[in-house]
Amino acid sequence: MNLDDKSLFLDAMEDVKPLKNCASSQWIKPVKDKKPPKIDAVQLDNFLTTDYLEIIPLDTPLEFKREGLQNGVLDKLRLGKYSQQASLNLLRQPVEQCRQQLFAWIQQAKQDGLRNLLIVHGKGREDRSHANVVRSYLARWLVEFAEVQAFCSAMPHHGGSGACYVALKKSPQAKLDNWERHAKRSR
Repeated sequence: MNLDDKSLFLDAMEDVKPLKNCASSQWIKPVKDKKPPKIDAVQLDNFLTTDYLEIIPLDTPLEFKREGLQNGVLDKLRLGKYSQQASLNLLRQPVEQCRQQLFAWIQQAKQDGLRNLLIVHGKGREDRSHANVVRSYLARWLVEFAEVQAFCSAMPHHGGSGACYVALKKSPQAKLDNWERHAKRSR
């Protein structure tokens, strides 16, 4: 390291405090669990990624719509017009636990033929807060599910920017029921 590099480094590290002198309460000591974690068979197929994450700014609402989905469906979802059939609370949980819970929960919702879901992820006051990290991962993970047709930030009475509505694809049985109901009307 030459003298210029060293001075640049020292200038960049000027405000950094060693952890032992840091009075922040956000550092939590890891809990040592004596038992190995249980591995659920469903989790072996968990495809949700945890690599590099682009943090979504707090003032950017969560929103996604698959190609081919009608804009009216997203508008109704955004306005909370669909009744929520199930909800998942991810508040104050580690990212990996959120990943596992979301994966198992979406799989169960798909099995149960549910369409409209609510996920409470919380909201932090800073872009790099834990709640916003979970929120940013959630936005990535939901897109990774082929079953997710759309999602958006919830209405204030359902949690506002600390929650999101999720619309899943219709199950084959729901599509058949819908087709039969509309076929009877046209006769």
